[in-house]
Amino acid sequence: MEKYEAAAKEIRGETLNHRVNARHLDLASLKSIREFAVKVTEEEEHVHILINNAAVMRCPHWTTEDGFEMQLGVNYLGHFLLTNLLLDKLKASAPSRIINVSSLAHVAGHIDFEDLNWEKRKYDTKAAYCQSKLAIVLSTKELSRRLQGTGVTVNALHPGVARTELGRHTGMHSSAFSSFTLGPIFWLLVKSPQLAAQPSVYLAVAEELEGVSGKYFDVLKEKAPAPEAEDEEVAKRLWAESARLVGLEMSHERGQPLPE
Repeated sequence: MEKYEAAAKEIRGETLNHRVNARHLDLASLKSIREFAVKVTEEEEHVHILINNAAVMRCPHWTTEDGFEMQLGVNYLGHFLLTNLLLDKLKASAPSRIINVSSLAHVAGHIDFEDLNWEKRKYDTKAAYCQSKLAIVLSTKELSRRLQGTGVTVNALHPGVARTELGRHTGMHSSAFSSFTLGPIFWLLVKSPQLAAQPSVYLAVAEELEGVSGKYFDVLKEKAPAPEAEDEEVAKRLWAESARLVGLEMSHERGQPLPE
């Protein structure tokens, strides 16, 4: 929260907008997600833009509070639940936009319905990351189908490689060779966080993207995603399985079914 508060303070200072708030949200906890969604729904008059940006990459075989493989749980399932819990507010605030940050890595992904959670296979940290990023593109496509006519759009994007802490588990600086030889080259190729955020901002505010939904963007250009990411049957099956895993067969405690 210290980082969030510092960022919020900086934004308030630069924009002179006092309505910049930082709220606690742990995407590795379904309880935290539900509490956050209730707060936002009750306290915010409108929600026009939701950017699902958080991620963990190539971490060890950790699990979330609810027992999900960490990369699937944080990168995909946590955002899946959050988005669904905020859908009523987004629809009421329409026109609204949802932006899901995926990765070029989704092209190497595969959805293994027999072992989504890596309980049977030997854990492969790279394959798990790619699966989570493919799941994001697939759910974007399915949610777009479900949101037709609501005034809410949803798109996925690859932001480019950013100079953030996301790569802390990749071993880039774990050896003297990579630190001194590859390091300088790597830092020349990656973007600052500010630059890497531009595609998300573009999808959130660009007037020419009004009504554009269910698409995948590679940085600022619309592009065809991997073939598996466009498989409607896989997308529908993944949606149903995701809803079951996060306890969303019913979209709300009051018993309304998920949007069709």
